[in-house]
Amino acid sequence: MDKKTRVLHALNKQPVDKVPVGFWFHFSGEEAVGEACMDAHVQYYQETDIDFIKIMCDGYFAFPITAEIKEAADWRKLQPLGKDHPYIREQVERAKGINERIHGECCTFYNIFAPFSCIRFGTSDELVMRHLKEDPEAVLYGLDVIAQDQAMLAELIITEGQCTGIYYCLQGGEVDRFTHDEYRKLVTPSDTYVLEHANEYSDNNMLHLCGWAGIKNRLECWQDYPAKAFNWAVYVEELGLKEGMELFGGKAVLGGFDNTKEGLLYSGEKAEVEQFTADLIRHTGNTGLLLGADCSLSGDIDRQRISWVVEAAKLVI
Repeated sequence: MDKKTRVLHALNKQPVDKVPVGFWFHFSGEEAVGEACMDAHVQYYQETDIDFIKIMCDGYFAFPITAEIKEAADWRKLQPLGKDHPYIREQVERAKGINERIHGECCTFYNIFAPFSCIRFGTSDELVMRHLKEDPEAVLYGLDVIAQDQAMLAELIITEGQCTGIYYCLQGGEVDRFTHDEYRKLVTPSDTYVLEHANEYSDNNMLHLCGWAGIKNRLECWQDYPAKAFNWAVYVEELGLKEGMELFGGKAVLGGFDNTKEGLLYSGEKAEVEQFTADLIRHTGNTGLLLGADCSLSGDIDRQRISWVVEAAKLVI
């Protein structure tokens, strides 16, 4: 079974010859931009023999807010960037360049942030949360505009960039930020606008329920989102892969490894990593499982350690 078939089978809860593996980290310096970034992704893929590539959006975290935002009402001035804006075109070219280099050998998923992340990255968390209290409808207007651009980015990443799908990063679900009802009212509409648009162009999109803050999320806010696979911070949420598969309606799951420097993958002995890999597969089952981490690994991890997981997964039937 080739890598592309293996990953698609895993996403669609079909039998696989082995559980697929994929880890990622942020590229920095010269490798974060341009041709060097494309080459770095491919080199990492070839060095470790992972089964799929998650393409990082390094260099494009700060969403370009096109209006001067001081007061909450200013969000009503926001206009879409449009498909020809460098923010969109350059990311599509990154995806296309990486896919051309691997000649369709494996699945690729491009990291796209949900509008609620974009609006904060483009201004600040403090400003957005304050404006949501002062004039929520104005901020919702801004989120709708950003959602149009992120939806267009998702469409072009798949159609022109030739990615299998998107890896859609959701944030803002921390238990101390919104109630369940507040999140569903204020954030879910823009979340699902982008995801449902992406689903029109690919049937194989992943969700990342980001636990970057180290604070538990209200996972139930995302429980019914229409995606093929769910990835969450197992160690932050204290929710294992098998249990999470049940929570998310039997959908495929991605993860299982702690992404921090305190985690086994970063600092454990080879035999420990191999045993953990085998135990994780046996506990979760090999149907609908993709091995990865809670979030991005530290960029200085010894890449040989990732190969340990790839090789260990081959031995578990």
